[in-house]
Amino acid sequence: MAEHSETSMIENPEIVVPPADKSTTKWVVIGSIALVLGLLVGWGLLQLVKRPYIYHGTVIQSPTPAANFTLTGAGGKAVSLHDFRGKVVLLYFGYTYCPDVCPATMVELKKAMQVLGDDADKAQVILISVDPDRDTPEKLAEYVTHFNPNFIGLTGSDDEIAGAATPFGIFYEKHPGSVESGYLIDHTASVVVINPDGYLRVVYPFDTPGEAIAADIQEMAK
Repeated sequence: MAEHSETSMIENPEIVVPPADKSTTKWVVIGSIALVLGLLVGWGLLQLVKRPYIYHGTVIQSPTPAANFTLTGAGGKAVSLHDFRGKVVLLYFGYTYCPDVCPATMVELKKAMQVLGDDADKAQVILISVDPDRDTPEKLAEYVTHFNPNFIGLTGSDDEIAGAATPFGIFYEKHPGSVESGYLIDHTASVVVINPDGYLRVVYPFDTPGEAIAADIQEMAK
């Protein structure tokens, strides 16, 4: 009886790989392209979405317009806050005899106007004196125009100045100084910013850079 080899039955086996499904491959490619396009479109839309502007001071959401006031400017002219509707108004309460803080702040406001260039007319800087006994309208005018010819200095009676300062939380108090300086006045060193619609919008702490102030004015004046 002939012997049969078991190996002869499985000699040279062949592995048969089924052909790829062309329709499946096509949809995988289409899906990949769609995904890439979707990501690109999404990224583009994100770039178009305007991010909220961040101001460089304390933002105030006042529900009512800033309280109006009327004080005295150069030549005895009556000047009111309402006169500057349509502009960004920067109010600073200080005095001409101030040895350091006031001139440093005025320098930064001057710098802001320089950065704005032709757009500087969108803003009005006003120095309100907390030292009416020494700061006459003429002296104030000379002081502020030293920094910028368009800056305005205002003064008034004690009651008028207090009436202008109090709604903005401005504090000031006279105390003795040296023989050379005379009395000095401690005062809030903030710059108060009123937007073109007459609302208190931002309060800058002392030493806020002029460049930052200029950027905020541009945003507020849009």
